[in-house]
Amino acid sequence: MADRVTVIGWDGSPLSASARASLGAATLVAGSAHHLALPEVPPAAERVRLGSVGLAAPRIAGHRGTAVVLADGDPGFFGVVRTLRNPEFGLEVEVVPAVSSVATAFARAGMPWDDAQIVVAHRRTLRRAVNVCRAHTKVAVLTSPGAGPAELGLLLDGVHRTFVICEELGTAREKISILTSDKAADRAWRDPNVVIVMGGPVAVGGDSDWIAGRDPAAGPRGWALPTEAYGHGSTGYAEGETELLRAAQLARLGPRVGDLVWDIGCGSGAFATDAARSGAAVIAVDRNVDACARTDFAARRFGVQLQIVRGEAPHVLEDLPEPDVVRVGGGGAAVVSAVADRRPQRIVTHAATRDAAELVGRDLTEHGYQVECALLQSVELDIRAWTEKERSVAFLLSGVLPDRAT
Repeated sequence: MADRVTVIGWDGSPLSASARASLGAATLVAGSAHHLALPEVPPAAERVRLGSVGLAAPRIAGHRGTAVVLADGDPGFFGVVRTLRNPEFGLEVEVVPAVSSVATAFARAGMPWDDAQIVVAHRRTLRRAVNVCRAHTKVAVLTSPGAGPAELGLLLDGVHRTFVICEELGTAREKISILTSDKAADRAWRDPNVVIVMGGPVAVGGDSDWIAGRDPAAGPRGWALPTEAYGHGSTGYAEGETELLRAAQLARLGPRVGDLVWDIGCGSGAFATDAARSGAAVIAVDRNVDACARTDFAARRFGVQLQIVRGEAPHVLEDLPEPDVVRVGGGGAAVVSAVADRRPQRIVTHAATRDAAELVGRDLTEHGYQVECALLQSVELDIRAWTEKERSVAFLLSGVLPDRAT
């Protein structure tokens, strides 16, 4: 087993004295081609060109001597340290960090980055990374081949963003480009690169100097707030739609960062706004121009990002990107069936009558969903006399695909 494994970060600047000393004593050096070409690499050392760190780790662990792993930027930040510290390899790791590529990218752009979301995009996570870019105003994307600026731009179709693309940071070929997201697919980009994605309204309220990323204190506390909190009274709410029903729908769907939520028949915009406050990307759909305007107003009031699509469901859904979870606020069984054809993880809707609920439930079951139905009744009381003011009854239906339940 290797006597010691030292992981050295490299950001293009001269290596520190401690990094040079560790590298000079190495009997095995692992890294990318440009790392192995560094003049400080001992000529007699065994060289391992890193592709997959997981595949190279057993060879490093089995080496009898002193091993050094070279990595770009800060190797403890979405880097090789996590893999090397996996208990299956039994490695004791010493880390000599450098400036991370994300920090360097924001420095080149002259911008702070403590308020940014940071994601890694490769083929498996590209769609989720794009959803984060849809939902947040400032995102740094660590790209990979096949999941770079061009792919990000194509998948952000319909959403305006500005890209700051930083190619080959820290090298003689470093280049910084600023362009809109719709232009990113028009050219080829060199790897490695970092993309800063910006755009949309700034979140309201809260302090931005105490926690990294999105400020959880932005906006009012609580979910499924009273209708007046969204800025337009009770206008636009569907029959039977109450704050308690919205709260139950949110609980059933569980939107989270990296998800894409469809809100079909967005009406007042209250549900779409609450879903966006969870950090998920949201596409709000309605055929009514006033409903779209109300939804836009609610989103701006809360400082969240929404894509609003005006059109008639189910036809308007054909060109939308694949959703993770969907609320059907209007359109009935035909729209629910069209949504189920797209196979989201979860679908939630409500019905005013038992017959309508049975029709929707049967269709979801035929599509392979596990269906639950509950009768929700809410009664608003006048607390001055403790008498009933308003009663609302609705059937809440939710469907979960067993093979995509998480």
